[in-house]
Amino acid sequence: MVTTRSAVKAVRRPRYSVLLPTYNEHENIALIVWLLVETFEKHELDWEIVVIDDNSPDGTQDVVRQLQQQFGEDRILLRPRAGKLGLGTAYVHGLKHATGDFVIIMDADLSHHPKYIPDMVQKQAATGCDIVTGTRYRQGGGVYGWNFKRKLTSRGANLLAQTLLQPGVSDLTGSFRLFRKPCLEEVIALCTSKGYAFQMEIAVRAKRLGYTIEEVPIVFVDRIYGASKLGGAEILMYLKGLAALFLTT
Repeated sequence: MVTTRSAVKAVRRPRYSVLLPTYNEHENIALIVWLLVETFEKHELDWEIVVIDDNSPDGTQDVVRQLQQQFGEDRILLRPRAGKLGLGTAYVHGLKHATGDFVIIMDADLSHHPKYIPDMVQKQAATGCDIVTGTRYRQGGGVYGWNFKRKLTSRGANLLAQTLLQPGVSDLTGSFRLFRKPCLEEVIALCTSKGYAFQMEIAVRAKRLGYTIEEVPIVFVDRIYGASKLGGAEILMYLKGLAALFLTT
């Protein structure tokens, strides 16, 4: 008797590229990368981490090179720049080197815990949406470690943007998101904001283009090591960006 064996075509797993812009994050970068690797491996997700460092003088790149020796240069990609050129352009730079089907943007200072990534992946798979954004302003989300002034600033900035732009997203200034790569490529090419306003603009423009956005509650934890990049200049830039979006979208 002759038996036939049917060939089973292997289904390729989607790859997830994490973009990590850094500047003076040598105290945080090793831990955030370790947490990311642990999360991806535990949930059997294909991954790569693209570190976009803006010429940090504190040795951040040296730490990343050590991580490359441990995890491989095909998994940890170091793509430095000559200096501080803005958050939006950092993502543009990193996106050029990302090979994933999906792109995750997040902070490198441990404010965003990778434990929420599986929830984002599951939400995207269940809904087929283009973007999943982490939100501090839904049940189950929140902020830990901020003083009253910082909470008031964040709430006020988000409320003002919600009122003027009607984006349909509860956390417009959040910076922990998962994108279909083609979606991010199209939207980011239209963005002109820098710094704090960039996250707001990318969500608003995505919504205006008809991309679908879902949300996952997260708890944002204030950085333990290093200094916050948010200051008066960033807040002013945000207000200018908000006004520009209100007038042009």
